Amino acid sequence: MRLVVIGTGDVGGAVADALAAKHEVLRASRNAEDPAMRMDISDPESIRSFYERAGKLDGVVCCAGSGAFGALTTLKDEDFDFTLRNKVMGQVNLVRFGHPHVSDGGVFVLTSGIFSTRPPPGVPALAMANGAIESFVRAASQDLPRGQRLNVVSPPFLHETATRMGMAAAGQLSAADNALAYVRLVEGTANGEIASFGG
Repeated sequence: MRLVVIGTGDVGGAVADALAAKHEVLRASRNAEDPAMRMDISDPESIRSFYERAGKLDGVVCCAGSGAFGALTTLKDEDFDFTLRNKVMGQVNLVRFGHPHVSDGGVFVLTSGIFSTRPPPGVPALAMANGAIESFVRAASQDLPRGQRLNVVSPPFLHETATRMGMAAAGQLSAADNALAYVRLVEGTANGEIASFGG
């Protein structure tokens, strides 16, 4: 399969590495060294331009999407706007603009997160975004043409990320183990699935 993985952080890097064992993998991000691989999912024109450059794909895996941390009483309008534009509409637009560029029977795999079901204090914007992505996948997976599939992975805090943030106890799952969920959804037959880790 010819796949693009968007995002080169802990999640995306491990997912791209895992998929590259069997597939041709393009690695896209906002700061990619290769200009042809640059994509900012918060910018609809950047998404459209990437698809035109990339040619035919068999799958799109998104491990990107930013959002605002903060308690409800401190979040401002622009925090919610930023979260919706990046985490939600960025991924929605990958599917909206991408399905003509993805082969028959191709697949999209998005990323939500554990805050959709188990939010700690201080993450209402991100919890809202993760829940929105999961609802989108449940609905839009029924509408895609030509046998295309749409799924989402809801990771917890990964070991690598939690360690970097000084929260090692919160990160029991490694990026490599998390990546296996993405591989399963790319290579399998699931459609409309939310793959979570005890959430």
